[in-house]
Amino acid sequence: MQLDLTDDQRAIYDAAFRYAEAELHPLLARMDDDDWYPDHLIAKLGADGYCGLTAPQALGGAGLDLMAAGLVAEAFGYWNTNAAFIWGPHENLCLNNFLRNGTDDQIARYVPDLCAGRKVGALGLTEPGAGSDALGSMALKAVRDGDDYVLNGRKMFISNGPVADVVLTYTKTAPERGAKGISAFIVDTDTPGFSVAQVLRKMGWRGCPTGELVFDDVRVPARNLLGAENAGVGIVMSGLDIERAFLGLPYIGAAQRCLDLSLDYAATRKQFGRAIGSFQMIQAQLADMYTEIEAARTLAYRALAACDAMARGEGGRGEIHKLCAATVLFGAEMIASVTDKAVQIHGGNGFVWETEVNRHYRNAKIASIGGGTSEVRRLIIAEELFRSRGLKLG
Repeated sequence: MQLDLTDDQRAIYDAAFRYAEAELHPLLARMDDDDWYPDHLIAKLGADGYCGLTAPQALGGAGLDLMAAGLVAEAFGYWNTNAAFIWGPHENLCLNNFLRNGTDDQIARYVPDLCAGRKVGALGLTEPGAGSDALGSMALKAVRDGDDYVLNGRKMFISNGPVADVVLTYTKTAPERGAKGISAFIVDTDTPGFSVAQVLRKMGWRGCPTGELVFDDVRVPARNLLGAENAGVGIVMSGLDIERAFLGLPYIGAAQRCLDLSLDYAATRKQFGRAIGSFQMIQAQLADMYTEIEAARTLAYRALAACDAMARGEGGRGEIHKLCAATVLFGAEMIASVTDKAVQIHGGNGFVWETEVNRHYRNAKIASIGGGTSEVRRLIIAEELFRSRGLKLG
């Protein structure tokens, strides 16, 4: 960690780093080899104070800002990226969204259990036919019926979906209004009509349950409407900005781990009678890895600082929207490049499934897909560049 930190921030990072080394790293091999989900993980993290980092202490949280939570995410990603991407959707996509957008009643009912790890959280946006066009093509509908809304449809590729107790779910409440007819609901997964259609087998993020969720006449109380009816797009977009800034941090931790492993390997692996680290081409790869990681780290924490300053209801447009898209765009390219170089430096050993750099290499691809593809991120950046200068196209 080369970032210039305050003493308090350094202490948070160091404590999380030691904790992850002791508690998370031993889980990695089994998670990746067997696609094993450690069902004790969220409860353990909650009991040890690592869930609800941004929640007030009165609710069982740590009362920290997003910058501090990002430091924990980077430390977790260094030792076990797979575990970090079970914790991250729970901690940020679900819990932090409740804090930013929930009523006092909703926060009181859900946040303490999420902080304690008694409940696992998830977020449901993507659908079988709605990925990059998640808002326009959303088909899950919610119809008001007395004091309830009745939900029908499906969600797809939902992180933690198969194991979640509560899912922040986006639906169409006014389909004729397009993206302006979306609402957000808090859905308890023990509600009749909710089910998991399939758990997906993935090349990376193994041990992180990802699945397809079914809503078949699921009745949700009106008091579980998050925000106003038909105002969900603001929650979606501000949440995506924070997600893009926050979930890049585990990848920075993973990239740093790949650099450290590659340095150790290059110093001890000998060919032609000397350590391969003495060859300039290996040195060039290591130098590029360091430079890419530091650039991504600087951009990511700058974006998190901007998210910390974002008022409730803001996001989804303007400078912060552009910055967060740039953060995840560059971070995805960084982790793809760094893991590729790490495998190349390790040679045949890097191609072996059980090696740690191989695990990171397989995890890396999702960074250019999840939370909006790299293609969509580029469109966001370009649109905001034109908009910021008052330029109109066509």
